[in-house]
Amino acid sequence: MSGLIPVEWLQHIENTGLAAAIRQSNWLYPGLEIVHIVGIVLLVGGAFLFDLRLLNFSPRIPVAALATHVLPWSRRGLLLVVPSGLLLFSTNAESLGNDPMFWLKMILIVVAGVNVAVFHRITFRSSTGWQGGKTPPGAKAAAICSMVVWLATIACGRLLAY
Repeated sequence: MSGLIPVEWLQHIENTGLAAAIRQSNWLYPGLEIVHIVGIVLLVGGAFLFDLRLLNFSPRIPVAALATHVLPWSRRGLLLVVPSGLLLFSTNAESLGNDPMFWLKMILIVVAGVNVAVFHRITFRSSTGWQGGKTPPGAKAAAICSMVVWLATIACGRLLAY
C-alpha cells in the first residue's frame, strides 16, 4: 500500500510547524494520545453497547431508546478521534504513509463508516416494526461487522506502535 500519497506531501505534512511543535513538546503528543484514546472509548464503547443490544443482549431496552442515549456519545468520540488522529499522523506522516498497517487501519475505518451508513439509512429506519424487541438478521449482521471491524481497527492502531 505504500506510495498512495506522494512522499513529498508526506514530508511536507511532517515538516509543518505544528507537527514539529507536537514532536518537540513534552506534553502535546501524550496529550493528543490521551484525547485520541478517550475518543476511541466514546466512539467504540457506545457502538459496542448498541451492537450488543442488536445482538439481543438486554432485550428489555428498546433499540431506539438506547440509540438515543449512546450513539450521540459515539459521535462525540468521533469528533475527538478525527482531529487528534490527524495531528498524531502529522508528526510521523512519512513513516505512517508507507506502513501497510496504517493503510489497513484506514480501510477498516472506511468499512466501519459504510457499515454505519447502510445500517442507519436502510436497516434502522424500520426499527419500530421489529417484532417483540428482536432484531432482524440484517441488524445482527451489521452489529457483528461493527464489532469485528472496530476490534481490528484498534488492533491495527496498537500494532503501529511496534
